[in-house]
Amino acid sequence: MASAEKRPDSETNDVIEILLIEPNPGDTRLFTENLRDAKLTNTVHAVDDGEAALDFLHQRGDYEDETCPDLILLEPQLPGTSGMAVLSELNGEPALNDIPIVVLTSSEVGEEIVKSHGLEADAYIRKPVDAEDFVEFVQSVEDFWFAIVQETDDADD
Repeated sequence: MASAEKRPDSETNDVIEILLIEPNPGDTRLFTENLRDAKLTNTVHAVDDGEAALDFLHQRGDYEDETCPDLILLEPQLPGTSGMAVLSELNGEPALNDIPIVVLTSSEVGEEIVKSHGLEADAYIRKPVDAEDFVEFVQSVEDFWFAIVQETDDADD
């Protein structure tokens, strides 16, 4: 499954390409709807398993014409190739390890589980349980992205 949602107006000038790696279709719908309404101008690409994520990131098969994402939202519990395997490959691949990765955890324990595998992400955000919580989640993603942009701007000065 691959989908894209776009929002034409924003406080930022550049479109942010987001890859959402999420196996639950209901959550994918909530993520894309809420991200569409966010302050960020974004395109959300969604895949539902680890193999599709790696194909997307390496621009293979059905995803050969896709652009590399600016931000990855990763659910670690995926069918087939696990989120841990995806994260490990991203961390070990020089062409991909600069992409910021937000691991979507279901609890505080989720971050510890990822770290216990010797893997690191750029941020860990608790995945919303209720539809109402998605607004707060999207705000967390926006805050994370604006912090990255600010760091980049500061480094360029």
